[in-house]
Parts: sequence; structure tokens; C-alpha cells
Amino acid sequence: MAKTSTGFLKSLDDRVEGILNACTACGDCVSVCPTPQGAGIDVADPKRIASGVLDILRNNGEGLDASRQWAAACCGTGACLTSCSHGINPRFMLSMARRAMKEDVPEKDRRVAGQEAFKGMTRGVRVLSRLQLAPDLLERLSPSSHPTLTEPPDLIFYTGCNLLKTPHIGLLCLDVLDRLDISYEVYGGPANCCGFFQLGAGDMANAGRLGFKTIERFAKTKTAEVLSWCPSCHLIFGETHLPSSEAELTAKPSFDMTMFAVYLSRHLDELQPMMTNPVNKRVALCDFAVAEEVSKGVVAVLSCIPSLEVIDLGIDRIAYTLIATRSIPEHGKSMLAKTLRAAEDAGVTTLAGIYHSDHRELSAHEGAWSYEIVNFMELIGESMGITHVDLFKRLKLMQDVDAILVASQEYIDDNELDPEEVREVVLKDLLGEQFLPIDRSWH
Repeated sequence: MAKTSTGFLKSLDDRVEGILNACTACGDCVSVCPTPQGAGIDVADPKRIASGVLDILRNNGEGLDASRQWAAACCGTGACLTSCSHGINPRFMLSMARRAMKEDVPEKDRRVAGQEAFKGMTRGVRVLSRLQLAPDLLERLSPSSHPTLTEPPDLIFYTGCNLLKTPHIGLLCLDVLDRLDISYEVYGGPANCCGFFQLGAGDMANAGRLGFKTIERFAKTKTAEVLSWCPSCHLIFGETHLPSSEAELTAKPSFDMTMFAVYLSRHLDELQPMMTNPVNKRVALCDFAVAEEVSKGVVAVLSCIPSLEVIDLGIDRIAYTLIATRSIPEHGKSMLAKTLRAAEDAGVTTLAGIYHSDHRELSAHEGAWSYEIVNFMELIGESMGITHVDLFKRLKLMQDVDAILVASQEYIDDNELDPEEVREVVLKDLLGEQFLPIDRSWH
């Protein structure tokens, strides 16, 4: 069982102390980071910026304004990860700087902010998933649908929370694992959270409580591998929770975490013979990631599909996912608009996103452009003869809450949803969640 969160918080403090002792404020991490340019932050003196981050860590969030801006704007690019010769993870360092910058907010207020964000996400997941799937299909994405096996599963498929808003993607992943004859258990949804919303609010105690409960559930299966779908969950577990696990758990977790696309690329020998259906499409990826392991994995798999051509739009990379650019919103919108235009100029038939959160943004733009917008798993499924209808995109393209409710009446009835709550969630979480305006004349 997990101990109290004191162990986790002390471990974070100890890791911060290690950063303060090791960092020389050389500024190399600042120099390689593309975020300041997108955010309009003056980093002409990178050593001074790095020194300012150390001040933030020492002084409960107080430090150079430009350093505070850099920490707040971090969109997780990962360009810094190989820049430090002193063994520091600069991305984690900036995460801890943001934690320090929240210290002036009363603990109760941080806790309430995390709770409210979590409750909003939970409601959105519950309602939107049930607007798209009958109960029996939705059950496939629930941990309860995979009873404890007599032997440890080959792996866990970890959906994270928000993948369930676009459940067709999750079902495609499960179908591919089934074709590969992989034994697995499914974990995800709000009951198996990484603590993302609490972390963002600065409520580290509850972020740790949620994260380590999920880690314990993983460990109980005795699996050796957890496949992450969500990049945010993967980053938080990999850089915040798991490195502190010895301070919080009675035993060190024995599993590795791998992104789903990377796993598929490592099993192409088994997967490629199943991808036999020609997919006559010219495909560009909507991909902003600087850390390219997932991107390369997606390209490797798609390149094995008969008749499918993958092209590179040559768009600058700056984040770990499209949604992460919301920390630098104007630059993020500009990059997305450039991507949409470049795809049309390149004559693609298809713009493929990688992550579920990106799909929620991208899908609304399909009606304004000359190509379809899909998730890359749909292309893999097409090549294998597997199809799940993207009802999320169908509903979002309607852009009319009344039309959406009429179209969803069967699922509202089957899942015993409250129509008024459905209306509220559709307005807030389906139609209201739009980063870049759909009308291309506004770009």
C-alpha cells in the first residue's frame, strides 16, 4: 500500500535540492528551447534565465520575470532533455518551478482548483463517451471488462482519462492488440488518473495520491509493460511519479512504460503481414512534437501500409502535442493554421493526428478544407479491415447542440443520460473546446 503523500512531497523536495546542487546555470537548456521564441520571451542571456529558474526553486516562486515566463510557457518540447551535461532533466526542473510559483496560492484554493478541474473532466468523459457507444462496447474500454487473469497479462493498455471522449480510437487500439494475440488488461478513465489536473493546480499531495494509486493497480497485475496512449500521462508518470516511487511505495514498480505507437513500431514484423488492404491516400501528419520517438513510430507503421504515401509538411516543431501549445496560444494557433494550409497546398487526401486531444481540435476543421481529418489508428485499422465510426467528429461537425441531441437520442436513452446535462456538456466540452476558429478566413 502507498504511504501518505509526505514521502512523495519530500522526494520532490530532495530532487529539487539535487537540481540546485548540480545546475551551473550554463544556459544550455535555455538555448536549445524553441518555446521562448514562440512566447516572445527575451532569452538573449540564457545563463541569466537559467539562474533565474534556480532562484524560483530556492525562493518559493520568486525570481526573474523572464524565467517565470519561461517556466509558465513550457509546452514540454523535450528539446532540452539531451542538452544538460550535469544529469538534470530541465523539463522536470521547469515543472518544479511552476510548482514553486503556485506556493503563494493558499493550499485549500489549490486543492479546490484541482478538484473542480477533475470533476469537469470526469463529467465530460462520462457523458461524451456515452453519446457515442452502447453500453456493451463502452464496457470494452473499462477495467471491469477484463477480469484478473490466471497469469500476468502481456501488457496493460492504459487509456488515460480523456481518450474515452474519442472512444473509436481506443477500440481500434484494442482490436489491433487482439489481432496481435496479445493478452492485456485495460486501465484508464478518471478512476485511474495520473494526477494531471492536480499537478496543474499545484496540489502536489493529491496529484501524488492519484498517481500512486494507479501505479499500485498496474503493479498488482504483475505485467512487465504498460502501454500509454496519452502523452501527458506518460510524461507525468515517467518524470514525476515513477522517479519518486521508492519514497511512496513499499516496492519499486517492475514494469516499463511505452507509448502505444512506439510499441507498434517495435512489432512491425508481426503487424505488417496483417496490413494487407491498400489505402490509396496521400497522408500528412499533424505533429508538433520535438521529441520524435512517437512521430517516427507512427511514420514507420503507416509507411508499411500498401498504397499509402506519407509526406512531411516541414512545419516547425515546438511541443509534445498540439494541445500543449495552449501555453503559448497565439503561436500555437499560428502553427495549426500553417499546418492546415500546408496540407491543402501539398494536395493531401488526409491529415492524420496522433493523439486523442489533438483529434478533438482537428476534427472540427474537416469541413473547411479539401481533405479528411482522421487519427492515425484509423488508417491502420483500414489496412487491417477494422472500422469504428468516428462519432465524435460527426457530432462536432454539426456545430449545433440541438442537432447533436437529436442525432444522439438512441445513446442518450440506452445509457440513461440526463438530456439537460448532455446539453451542458456538449456546449462546454464538445462545441466549446475549440482552440483555432473553424472559419479559415479568421486564420
